[in-house]
Amino acid sequence: MYVVRMADGSTHEVDVLRVEDEELARIDPARYFFDWTEETGQEVYKLVLQGQHDILGLISIEVMPKEWRVHVRLLTVSEENQGRGKMYDRIAGNLLAHAAGIAVREFGASACISLRPKTALEPHYMEKYNMTKTGVTLSLMVPEIMNLINTYN
Repeated sequence: MYVVRMADGSTHEVDVLRVEDEELARIDPARYFFDWTEETGQEVYKLVLQGQHDILGLISIEVMPKEWRVHVRLLTVSEENQGRGKMYDRIAGNLLAHAAGIAVREFGASACISLRPKTALEPHYMEKYNMTKTGVTLSLMVPEIMNLINTYN
């Protein structure tokens, strides 16, 4: 997995790492737009440049075995990586691909990921990640879920 530095187009390898509950209190809500302590007890991951500690993005997921899906509870990129002046691109896509990989490992050909975006972001997720509207959520299923994984891995 990699991100692209917008200033020069260079690529940088990234890691997606599990966030421990005690680390959630140190995540600045102003920089990451949510009070991440509310995700205590959930499965939370951070995306960092390889060999570094600064968090570029975060995702909280819930594995739902009875529904063969992984639901994205929260997804955010750091403040400086949003909009036209962002430092790095591909952060959200890498985090979604990580969630998709978990879904495929858990549920194989029946895998699905879902999320409930803010209304303004719904068209973005549909266009950029090929998600489809499924009731109040957006979802990706096989084979589209594999396309997402292949694009970002």
